[in-house]
Amino acid sequence: MMPEDTGSHSDYIPPVSRVIVPFMWMRSSRAASLAVCVQTIGALPAVTWGASRPSSSSSSPVSAVRHRLMDFLDKYFYDIEAAISWSVRLKQWNLRRKNAHYAYTERRYGPYVAAAYFALSKRGGVRFQGHTDWLRTDSKGQISWDFLQLKEVPVECVDLSESSLTFRGLDNIVSLKELRELYLRRCPHLDDWALSRLYVFQDSLEVLSLAGCPRITERGLAALHHLKNLRHLDVSDLPSVQSKGLVRILLEEALPGCHIVGLDYYEGLEDDDSRVVPTADLRH
Repeated sequence: MMPEDTGSHSDYIPPVSRVIVPFMWMRSSRAASLAVCVQTIGALPAVTWGASRPSSSSSSPVSAVRHRLMDFLDKYFYDIEAAISWSVRLKQWNLRRKNAHYAYTERRYGPYVAAAYFALSKRGGVRFQGHTDWLRTDSKGQISWDFLQLKEVPVECVDLSESSLTFRGLDNIVSLKELRELYLRRCPHLDDWALSRLYVFQDSLEVLSLAGCPRITERGLAALHHLKNLRHLDVSDLPSVQSKGLVRILLEEALPGCHIVGLDYYEGLEDDDSRVVPTADLRH
């Protein structure tokens, strides 16, 4: 494969040092040697593209090692590529596994117990209707099975903050028709598609927290207009949301009875003179 055009092929340095491969799962001697090469190559002097191998009489030990490493990486480049591809597929499979639908538990114990078990297995928490205490795992991650006695009691509060929740994982809680509070703070995989599923809680949900979710954009927030009973919405620290001031105005129009926190009127709203539009002018 030809190197990218950098202006001068004689000064081109192959971007080997940018290759990062999680080799901890590989046990073969070839993979171990390749991992050492990848980690070491960044510390060696630059390799001149197209340069011939130096003679043994004129090459230094570092130069000889450098050329052996380059030859090795050139020979096993596709092994590295395959390892990266396999690692990505493994992570995707593991994420799907963590968000699998607890269908068997739901059939045997009902939707409330199944939702509680899913939340607790993600180190989250639940609160049943008529109870003031939250059910959570202990410091060792162990689950108390007392909630099995509450299979006829609706779950009204769910906390899945800092979990690996995705669009698919919501299958475990969408049947909670009495859900009043939902906390999804700092969920790295939660995206706009997932928010589009929250409309099923339009008749019950009153509190929703999406703070610190990096993949949520204004498109996902626009899907919240179905939640007419929402009274508190936390949308702070959403780096993918642009024009935060405008988004807040639109959310207030779509959810007139909701207290919105985390978005400032001043963020992203400027007039033609690059001055911030006063808050009072935005409300009229």
